[in-house]
Amino acid sequence: HHKVIYANLLTSGKLPEYLADIDRRAEELFLRLAKQMAEAEGITEKLKASDQMEWVGRMNNVRNTAMELVNAEMIFV
Repeated sequence: HHKVIYANLLTSGKLPEYLADIDRRAEELFLRLAKQMAEAEGITEKLKASDQMEWVGRMNNVRNTAMELVNAEMIFV
């Protein structure tokens, strides 16, 4: 989508640095969102100890939602 930006970064040698920065910021955002959403949903270590399958299912939903948000916010802009 951003061919000019890509070409400029590639020819200037800054593309790896730019991609590493995006990756780091996306990972930080993902972890923060997943933690906040898990807390908001009441997904705790107590739930994990008492019903592992429920915990896994709910955490997978949180992770998928967080990943969709990160992709929409940072990756596919």
